[in-house]
Amino acid sequence: QVQLVESGGGSVQAGGSLRLSCAVSGYIASRFYMGWFRQAPGKEREGVASIYLRGVSTYYTYYAESVKGRFTISQDSAKNTLYLQMSSLKPEDTAMYYCAADRRIPSTVQGIRAADFGYWGQGTQVTVSS
Repeated sequence: QVQLVESGGGSVQAGGSLRLSCAVSGYIASRFYMGWFRQAPGKEREGVASIYLRGVSTYYTYYAESVKGRFTISQDSAKNTLYLQMSSLKPEDTAMYYCAADRRIPSTVQGIRAADFGYWGQGTQVTVSS
């Protein structure tokens, strides 16, 4: 049974950094298409970043325009864990952040879409104060 468990959320001041982790069990994370989403109160869930592995060591990554240059998605195969390094955080980054995964690797990525992911974690809260 696949399980995704997020950690690393918290409260930080604007301009600060946080690293979110998503521990994967029940499957090999590097074989998944994986992503991070966020949802703020009263807003729709938004795709933040996604990643997949092609071949032995070529990772493809995608980012929402709102986080490009500030967030970095990565995987640690040895730990079977997905990460989201967040820097230069802004109050508008405040949201519940969710890890997501799917066994289907996309042939192309036209946006980071929730419909492309079948497994979800419970979320970790990130709060950025001004």
